Amino acid sequence: MSPKAQDPHVRSALIEAAARLLAEHGPDALTTRRLAAEVGASTMAVYTYFAGMEELRKEVAREGFRRLAAYLDAVPDSDDPIFDLSALGGAYFINALTNYDLYRFMFLENPEDDDVGEGTFERLVRGVQRAIDAGRFDAADPLNLATQLWVMAHGVVTLHKAGCLTLDEAITTMRDMALNLFVGFGDDEEAARKSMTKAQDLFLNAGVQQPAAHAV
Repeated sequence: MSPKAQDPHVRSALIEAAARLLAEHGPDALTTRRLAAEVGASTMAVYTYFAGMEELRKEVAREGFRRLAAYLDAVPDSDDPIFDLSALGGAYFINALTNYDLYRFMFLENPEDDDVGEGTFERLVRGVQRAIDAGRFDAADPLNLATQLWVMAHGVVTLHKAGCLTLDEAITTMRDMALNLFVGFGDDEEAARKSMTKAQDLFLNAGVQQPAAHAV
């Protein structure tokens, strides 16, 4: 008899439940018994789909970066690199709110031999380089500028989810900080505002008010 095919829905449910337990209760809460109870499966289900709990933890991080990559990849390059960078920021924000349990954990785990996290950051670095090449930003190290943009977005998301900023306050703060950075990087303030307004309209129309409807 051939072995029973794995059910991708069960595997996904295990990853989602593991992310929730890790995010809400910490690493000690992630046990095979508790995880199985969360998804209504036997404890053997964990070992059917993963080599063990350590592999499951790594897969939670990988899945978080895969979902982030899907959101970022949905932003095509245009002839306006500042619009594109703003749209990438919006995609990052929507993904974080939509997949917050995964988001919280994916930066705490570094999957070995897996460049999925590196690839998502490279997308931002490339966007910054395009802005430099287009003359919107002054010549600079694109890695450094991209890091500043990422720290800004990550900080706003974290403060919003901690209850320190309402959703409207988070959006406004992220917009204002991004504008300050773009101008500081060398862009004209009015040109930056115009690019960002187009991106924010797209960002809001995509459904940031109801992020759960946009899960990947």
